[in-house]
Amino acid sequence: MTENSTAASRDGRPDGGESVLKGRTGAGAPAETRGKTTIADSVVAKIAGMAAREVPGIHNLGAGMARAIGAVRERVPGGGSGVTRGVKVEVGESQAAVDLDVVVEYGVSIVDVAGDARTNVISAVERMTGLEVVEVNITVDDVHLPDEEEESARGEGRVR
Repeated sequence: MTENSTAASRDGRPDGGESVLKGRTGAGAPAETRGKTTIADSVVAKIAGMAAREVPGIHNLGAGMARAIGAVRERVPGGGSGVTRGVKVEVGESQAAVDLDVVVEYGVSIVDVAGDARTNVISAVERMTGLEVVEVNITVDDVHLPDEEEESARGEGRVR
């Protein structure tokens, strides 16, 4: 984030895993810089998760066990939306790093999908938070095959 002389400056990181933007104070300071803005790690994780899911070719986020546990939690009332499943973030004073575990669709170029996901995540996080994203690490955990959903929807197993 480039800052001009009236932009908020980042000062410290409270113990709660948050980025804090402190503004200038006083009657002469612009209204938008008076006070502080705190951005929790969970907010950055949600933004990154949503941005990654928007990329064509990404079927889902999360490694196998995380997806299974997340699917159960989503069915339980109050269990959460799963937006941050497969997303880990580290947020500092002015920078963030993102780790994504993804499942891609069969037949897509993994290199292209990973590049598109990186671009979309960096753009969304930087635009919405003002933090500089220093890296987006992507681990492709699985490839989604077209017939996987049909089999699970029918409930067919190998034995009866």
